[in-house]
Amino acid sequence: MTIYNSLSPPAPKRKTGRKGPGRPEGTGDNASERILDAAEDEFAETGYTGTSLRAISQKAGVTQALINYYFGSKYGLYEAVFIRRGRVVSDERLRRLNQLKQQTDPITVEQVVRAFLEPTIALREEPAGRRFLRLQARLHTEPAEISYRLRNEAYDISTRAFVNTLLEICPSLSAKDVNWRMALTIGAYMYAFSDTHRLDELAPTECDPNDTKEVIEEITAFVTAGLSAPPVYPR
Repeated sequence: MTIYNSLSPPAPKRKTGRKGPGRPEGTGDNASERILDAAEDEFAETGYTGTSLRAISQKAGVTQALINYYFGSKYGLYEAVFIRRGRVVSDERLRRLNQLKQQTDPITVEQVVRAFLEPTIALREEPAGRRFLRLQARLHTEPAEISYRLRNEAYDISTRAFVNTLLEICPSLSAKDVNWRMALTIGAYMYAFSDTHRLDELAPTECDPNDTKEVIEEITAFVTAGLSAPPVYPR
């Protein structure tokens, strides 16, 4: 199930203006991408605290000096790993939302939900995307000084745009209602998309959490109903 054309993140930009020795040996055209891919795998499996630059350098086949050359620090690498795919998702969400605003028919809650969820579930089509979804789910267990900044940098603008759209098309809902329901939507999709759920155990013959179409249809129905429910806090 192809949801949009490309999930390929832009090539990372090496930090410039740094003083000190020249480029370490072993730098190649794709060295930074190899580092990012290896780091994404390690961070997704063991989290920020449990991952060492040594493990990443061994997996990527580079020196730790080269990692520092490109990314400056362990946190700089973690940030680059998260932002390279997070921003692709955020930009695609905004593109879809802008498309909805250009249509002549009234925007529905379901359309808004799909515009928000589909760019993320598309990541499940490739192993690298699934690794990122696991990493993203782990982000909520990382220290606040790491997680809050990255979530805000990657998703704040697009999430606020969706909240504002929902406030426009759901006039009975208050800002408190919409923000609560958006937060619950985010929690639901992270659980459903990250391959960490228990459906394989709870309903092995009834549900197929590896079927992307089944997952998106179920969560869209669930979230749409939740967002459309009567207000808890009337305007």
